[in-house]
Amino acid sequence: MTPPPSDFSHILPPHMLTRLAREWLAEDTPNFDPAGLCVGSLSIEARLLCKTPCSVLAGSSFFTAVFTELGCTVDWAYKEGAQLGPDLVTQTAVVRGPARCVLLGERPALNCLARASGIATRCHRLQSIAREEGWHGHVAGTRKTTPGFRLVEKYAMLVGGVSMHRHDLSGMVMLKDNHIWASGSITQAVRDARSVCGFSSKIEVECGSREEASEAALAGADVLMLDNFKPQEFHAAARVLKEEFPTVLIEASGGVTTESLSEYLSPDVDIISLGCVTQGCPVVDFSLKVQKPASFPVTFQSP
Repeated sequence: MTPPPSDFSHILPPHMLTRLAREWLAEDTPNFDPAGLCVGSLSIEARLLCKTPCSVLAGSSFFTAVFTELGCTVDWAYKEGAQLGPDLVTQTAVVRGPARCVLLGERPALNCLARASGIATRCHRLQSIAREEGWHGHVAGTRKTTPGFRLVEKYAMLVGGVSMHRHDLSGMVMLKDNHIWASGSITQAVRDARSVCGFSSKIEVECGSREEASEAALAGADVLMLDNFKPQEFHAAARVLKEEFPTVLIEASGGVTTESLSEYLSPDVDIISLGCVTQGCPVVDFSLKVQKPASFPVTFQSP
């Protein structure tokens, strides 16, 4: 097991965790819980099992928040960001509490943990590919996230070791082809954006050619996204742009996958963003198994 470099759970405000947990529980149980009658409030213990070997654990704070809201406790065997072992089944945590409450939280908590850990595991793989090649730029995610679940998915990227890129439209100005076509030119679009974002936000421009990238750099863009370039074309353009504009950041984007990532690595590229960080990303298989109590309460029926 590889220990996590940092505990990123410290960036998660407690009130936000509480709000999300309440929303997820309300979505899953909007009124009655008929199955709760079957199990009652007998105190039980359930073991969290990971059945996807060599996964990266992410989302433990969200998992815990769900059960805390229900009056249960969670004891973790591994820290956030830890890479779990190669065993087919790894006991990862133990949940304790009233039976009906443990089962109320089971599915929302597992869904969150499975998705977050899946993203973190893929991110860890992407980062490993980059480091094995000796590249020290930023592998980054995108805004191609699940509506209403972005915070969890962006957090999972951090746990997996990659950059979140921008969190939302307010985080950084990105001028894509539609912005440019609507405004008339790259130069005009950059000028208009700079007039409102000031000095505190970077401006990135999506470029379909080296000529467009040069125009964006001359207009004052901070980041040049070379979009949908083939690797050979990309490296040729990045080399020229870095020589001409050494302080501007160069980003590769569009069609980059886990398999093709290494083809875009070079000293001339600063960022490589991939939609596959979240889109089509497999989840980690977790399950929660209730342990049979030593004794069950005896029920007496009236004659």
